[in-house]
Amino acid sequence: MYFEQFYLGCLSHASYMLGSDGIAAVVDPQRDIGIYLEEAAKHGLAIRYVIETHLHADFVSGHQELAKRTGAAIYLGSKAGAKFPHVDVRDGDVLEFGHCRLTFLETPGHTIESISIVVTNLETSEKPMAVLTGDTLFIGDVGRPDLSGDFTPQQLAGMLYDSLHSKLLKLPDDVEVYPAHGAGSLCGRQMSSERSSTIGKQKASNYALRPETREEFVRLLTSELPERPGYFAQEVEINRAGAPPLGELPQLPALSPAEFASMQKSGATVLDTRPAIEFGPAHIPGSIHVALTGQFASWAAIVLGLDKEILIVAEDDDKAAETRLRLARVGIERVNGYLDGGIVAWILSGLPVAQTPQISVEDLHGMARDIQIVDVRNPAEWQNGHIEHAIPIPLNKLLSQIGRLDKHKPVAVHCKSGYRSSIASSLLARAGFDQVMNVTGGFDAWLACKLPFVSAEQATVTS
Repeated sequence: MYFEQFYLGCLSHASYMLGSDGIAAVVDPQRDIGIYLEEAAKHGLAIRYVIETHLHADFVSGHQELAKRTGAAIYLGSKAGAKFPHVDVRDGDVLEFGHCRLTFLETPGHTIESISIVVTNLETSEKPMAVLTGDTLFIGDVGRPDLSGDFTPQQLAGMLYDSLHSKLLKLPDDVEVYPAHGAGSLCGRQMSSERSSTIGKQKASNYALRPETREEFVRLLTSELPERPGYFAQEVEINRAGAPPLGELPQLPALSPAEFASMQKSGATVLDTRPAIEFGPAHIPGSIHVALTGQFASWAAIVLGLDKEILIVAEDDDKAAETRLRLARVGIERVNGYLDGGIVAWILSGLPVAQTPQISVEDLHGMARDIQIVDVRNPAEWQNGHIEHAIPIPLNKLLSQIGRLDKHKPVAVHCKSGYRSSIASSLLARAGFDQVMNVTGGFDAWLACKLPFVSAEQATVTS
């Protein structure tokens, strides 16, 4: 039996292909489906089944396009309310092709329609070899229980406890666990960077499986829930309806500096995806910076939403095309074009540029008492250690809490390593702050230079 995991790092997303006797199933496909078509052709497989473990909230699925391209049937939990042709899956349903047996378990909790898929390779044993857990059970974590408009987080957390303890944890300890996400995903809190595990290892090490009672589990999961990104609800509806094929998106035009400036003036948002070291010295005034590395698509969706008209500034034509693809993966489709010739063409056209000073942690230490220091890490990072007198405002809450800051006093922004702080610096400058500085290297560099900080123990004592 053929089995393959495909991992998309920028979204911390894992999808899967299983095959036997010339037939294949794809589970939780990403939006750009070429990798599955190529892999199936390489191994002489015909994709006949597309399976979704749930309606994803953090990326746009390629289920509909993959089904149309291959003639495959889409399988989905019966409570999803999907608006496209599909097969409703219920607890205990079985799908077999060749030596591959897929047994479906209804495992609500992350979402009401969530399913998990027990995989058995009949060529070697009647015992299950693996379980694809979607967002129900992660490596080191479980799915967040706050993505339903019809059920409270407490209700969903209770369902999740039941799904875990009455179904998934009843599987043999040696069954391999393959989730739909890894570390960096917004669908959990403490996911491991490991991409697979076993039921036995998760019983021993997963913090969310330690509570002995349903009530303790519900309290653990619903206390201090991270804020749900605003675009999640839209993403679910896109996936419920089925996204159009990527090929139907209009061609991405290359815009002259004059055309680009005119469209920005008419209200389009400029998204600059170059590295921070290039953005800082010269960028278009009012542009938002999200570097095309790390969790680019997730942060772009959080900062921009899904509905703004976007103009791209990239390092080159290939990076502009990559930007467009990665935005489409999260449902940002209103991309009006990119700056032909990049920032150099803009400067040569005599159009204005702005700068964001990039300062070291040593520079920050020397001026710390004379400026506003904004820490845009999340609350858990802050609690584990922070710079004295810094103002904690997580990046996802920066614009809603911007009133805490003085626009006319210098501001230095830092995060863990410099990625989020560069985004935040661009947002503050765009909001009219006079003097904004990005701290390169972030809190990691601060610690590496052995500069003083408030430790977790001190924060606990003073809080």
